[in-house]
Amino acid sequence: MPEKKTNKKTKASTKASADESTVKDVTRAIKPDNKLLLYVRAGGRCEFDGCNEYLLSHQLTHKTINLGQMAHIIAFSEEGPRGKTDKRPIDINNVDNLMLLCHRCHKLVDDHPEEYSRETLLNYKKAHEERIFWLTSASPDRQTSVVVLKSRIGGQTVKLSAAEIHEAVSPRYPANRAGTEIDLSKINDEGDAFYTVAAKEIKRQIERVVSDVVEAEKTNHVSLFALAPMPLLALAGNLLGNKIPTDLFQRHRDAENWTWKTDGKLAEYKFEKIREGTNDDKVALVLSLSGKIHLEKLPAEIAEDASVYEITLDSASPNPNFLRQKQDLTAFKDIYQLALREIGSNHGKLEKLHLFPAVPAPLAVLCGRELMPKIDPILSIYDDDKRHGGYRMILEVNKYD
Repeated sequence: MPEKKTNKKTKASTKASADESTVKDVTRAIKPDNKLLLYVRAGGRCEFDGCNEYLLSHQLTHKTINLGQMAHIIAFSEEGPRGKTDKRPIDINNVDNLMLLCHRCHKLVDDHPEEYSRETLLNYKKAHEERIFWLTSASPDRQTSVVVLKSRIGGQTVKLSAAEIHEAVSPRYPANRAGTEIDLSKINDEGDAFYTVAAKEIKRQIERVVSDVVEAEKTNHVSLFALAPMPLLALAGNLLGNKIPTDLFQRHRDAENWTWKTDGKLAEYKFEKIREGTNDDKVALVLSLSGKIHLEKLPAEIAEDASVYEITLDSASPNPNFLRQKQDLTAFKDIYQLALREIGSNHGKLEKLHLFPAVPAPLAVLCGRELMPKIDPILSIYDDDKRHGGYRMILEVNKYD
């Protein structure tokens, strides 16, 4: 009888051991050098494809804590996940057989080994560690100061994640986690005061960004992600100026991301005068790119006697999806500068140029950024405001006393 009691205890102990996670037992046996190497290769982030969670701080409180779990690709035990294979490594705890995972992803891959095979996990590990290697190879001159400018468009504000920013600016990388966010969505946009308040906020924040970039020893570059009414985008571009290298980004509707595409047909533009005016001092530039702006839609003070020029697409109808590649941005900058020079040549030194933009956000930014102080005219920027019956002048940029 005593022997039976002993046997039952032994069986109970065996069952308790089997119920415990084998990962804990194996983890304790992993050499410190292998553990260090895994964390370094993974960049302290979950290696499951698409997760990338940072595992060395708490997501909400940001307290420093190690939340990583070292998971075996081929299990320590042959009875474990992916354990039955003729390709078992000699050293089961070698770093090449380990993945750094968060708790959720670790449980997922071990509960579903038939879906997450050895080959699948090795591919995840390889892709993640190669990406970390190249990102950490970036030299300090690849830093960029990230500026996010957002406002309600059609009653909604587009969200932009840190992952989307990192993907878009690569091979550059943000100079700091926070960046600069100019959030206009909290300003009441139903009254005329919206543009006054919003313009002041943009001016305050961008002047600080420019000052910080100029004073910084390592960061001399800005990356701008912006979605706001056209006049405010042009103001932001004018305040940034073209003395600081700046990359502009477009939110692509099809992919729902901000990363410039690298294939497909490039946009082609054309510039022409579409109406001869009777007042040589009154000139309008219409940008029919995201959509067509018809002459009859222009306000009466322009329609009466102004000369009207237009930049539009040369090989396609105006549409909101034409701006796909970074070269499309450069090509617009070239034709916009050509337009300014030709208008200046035809009309002399204008005091004002009336701008009617139907363009993607980055092109509106360029319209303000590419103006030459005291050489180009003041840009009077109009917006199609349905609540006020159509186009009206919102604000002016390139004004200097």
